[in-house]
Amino acid sequence: MAKKKQAPQVAIVMGSDSDLPIMTETARTLEALEVPYEIEITSAHRSPKRTTDYVRAAAPRGIRVFVAGAGGAFHLAGVIAAETTLPVIAVPIASSPLTGWDSLLAAVQMPGGVPVGVMAVGKAGAVNAAIFAAQILAGSDPALSRRLAEMKDKMAQDVAEKSARVKKEFRL
Repeated sequence: MAKKKQAPQVAIVMGSDSDLPIMTETARTLEALEVPYEIEITSAHRSPKRTTDYVRAAAPRGIRVFVAGAGGAFHLAGVIAAETTLPVIAVPIASSPLTGWDSLLAAVQMPGGVPVGVMAVGKAGAVNAAIFAAQILAGSDPALSRRLAEMKDKMAQDVAEKSARVKKEFRL
């Protein structure tokens, strides 16, 4: 019997298709945790009405967390946060000559009352955004909480194995 596709709980939103190589890491991590998601490209600058309409329609469709990735001025996360009461997680992307500093600083400078959780610039931030979104959802999902614990156990096991390989290489 085929597994029924679940409605998405996380919206991965990016300002441009050029952000996809980084935001793919968010999608892959959510897939590994079995968290259903959707992906949308919409721009705070080039398509503001489309962005607003998308965000306002998300909660009634079952979205519970937004992960927004963008570079440059990075207004996308703030626009999303201004239009919803759902958690918004920002992934700054190094897409300008400022190598992500501009998007990082833009994301952390939200005014009071418009909170955005900001991750690291780039791939690590995209992975952490997925894990953080899953941790938000895990508060009401014991099975997801177990999968997160298993992921963390695997990371610890990987570190121990790498340490053993290094010790063996140096005959320690």
